Amino acid sequence: MEEHIKIKYLNDSIERLDYIDGKSDWIDLRAAENVKLQQGEMKLVPLGVAMKLPEGYEAHVVPRSSTFKNFGVIQANHMGVIDCSYCGDEDWWFWPALAMRDTVIQKNDRICQFRIMKNQPRIVFEETRELGGENRGGFGSTGVR
Repeated sequence: MEEHIKIKYLNDSIERLDYIDGKSDWIDLRAAENVKLQQGEMKLVPLGVAMKLPEGYEAHVVPRSSTFKNFGVIQANHMGVIDCSYCGDEDWWFWPALAMRDTVIQKNDRICQFRIMKNQPRIVFEETRELGGENRGGFGSTGVR
């Protein structure tokens, strides 16, 4: 099934979004301008897009697997969530980069990726004294290998 998403680009020099066929269902996002960062500095990197996500969906934004190797930056909030109400003409997407070394991100460099997910259903918590499952040994019990 296809979902149609309205997208607005900052300008004509921003490369258009597309899938990398056969590799993933995540979609790469690119820097919309050159960004220079000093080690320890955090900047919001403009991505040059605004979107109207379908009702009941949200976007999950994370670094690409090569982002740290290529640019020496990590995502300051670890994972961004953009809900469908963030859909105005000026609701531009940004990526919060924290520099672990001095670096430069060039316009149209692929720095992060996103996918859309259905919103979580409403959950009602039912308090109990026992869960009934088998204990696995506590936090971090699955080992190293």
